Amino acid sequence: MVRNRIKRRVREAVRLHLDQLSPQWSIVINPRRKAFDAPVADLRREVERLFQRCNGS
Repeated sequence: MVRNRIKRRVREAVRLHLDQLSPQWSIVINPRRKAFDAPVADLRREVERLFQRCNGS
């Protein structure tokens, strides 16, 4: 139950920023237990930061 909630929360954060990621990338995200309690805004910010790093921005 916890694992599924973490997956849903991270998946939503990725979905909101997926258009920022260059199509050449394949990324595997391995969320930690902290993602269960983290504010959604923090998850979104981390995903956005990761995608910017991948794009060299």
